[in-house]
Amino acid sequence: MNNNIEVEKYKLSIAPMLDWTDRHYRYFMRQITKHTLLYTEMITSNAILNGDKKKLLDFSDIEKPLVLQLGGDNPKHLAECSKIAENYGYTEINLNIGCPSPRVQNGNFGACLMSTPDVVARCFEEMQNAVSIPVTVKNRIGIDGKESYEDLVNFIQTVSNAGCKKFIVHSRIAVLKGLGPKENRSIPPLKYDFVYRLKSEFPHLIIEINGGIKTLDSALEHLKYTDGVMIGRQAYEEPYMFSLADSLIFGDNKNIPTRKEIIENMIPYIEKCEKDGMMGRYVLIHMLGLFANQKGSKAWKRFLSENMHNKAKDASKLLSEALQLLR
Repeated sequence: MNNNIEVEKYKLSIAPMLDWTDRHYRYFMRQITKHTLLYTEMITSNAILNGDKKKLLDFSDIEKPLVLQLGGDNPKHLAECSKIAENYGYTEINLNIGCPSPRVQNGNFGACLMSTPDVVARCFEEMQNAVSIPVTVKNRIGIDGKESYEDLVNFIQTVSNAGCKKFIVHSRIAVLKGLGPKENRSIPPLKYDFVYRLKSEFPHLIIEINGGIKTLDSALEHLKYTDGVMIGRQAYEEPYMFSLADSLIFGDNKNIPTRKEIIENMIPYIEKCEKDGMMGRYVLIHMLGLFANQKGSKAWKRFLSENMHNKAKDASKLLSEALQLLR
């Protein structure tokens, strides 16, 4: 077991989100923030082993630092996928122990594994032994039936004894019986005190907090008690908030990009995507929230939404036209 791998402390990250944090979104976010840690969508080990690896795993170097999040419960399969990911150049590999979706439950991985920390420990060991880059775990504070702080400590203790040094902890339990993924993001109460207490009782571990965090000011408050903060859906719905992340969180006071500069930077990327046979609308859809809470935001979103599916229109030119609406 390679316990000597140093795990970087990233003070701010954007959560892995299915159908959202694909390579186009990540490229877009790199025009806004250079230092925030980015994650892929969760990709199952079966998909990687049996699918189109290039399509699933390829990315642009500009997206780094970048973490591949894996889902699965077979230690050998996860280890094999970890090797593949390392060869692709990922910064870290993260094991999903938090997703509560029915598909994940049917496969008996994700949040289900909160009930079997020994299985998670075996998965972690196989994965970390297979690679020379860090492997981390993203988990909930519990699941229905295992909701106490003591249950959470048992999970963290078991997996950390296997060598895991970094945990990203979603501050809600996952209710596997009776709530869907959407409800699990809002109905179970947030228990930030559980995560704060973990950090105080396991000071040698890197503990990051996730769940219900919507502003950089909130992130700064959480950083008083934890090593890092992960922001989820707000990062997609209001991406430009991250234009201040590099200065506020990471102390990099270089020029903050304007929205116009971001759009201009995306035009050649979209042109390249279309030249390579990818549809530009798959990029544009991630940019709908760029002007959130700004004058003209509705016009921007409406124009792009109404035109991005028109195959006769060039996606890069649509961006320029949309920008004119805001002047």
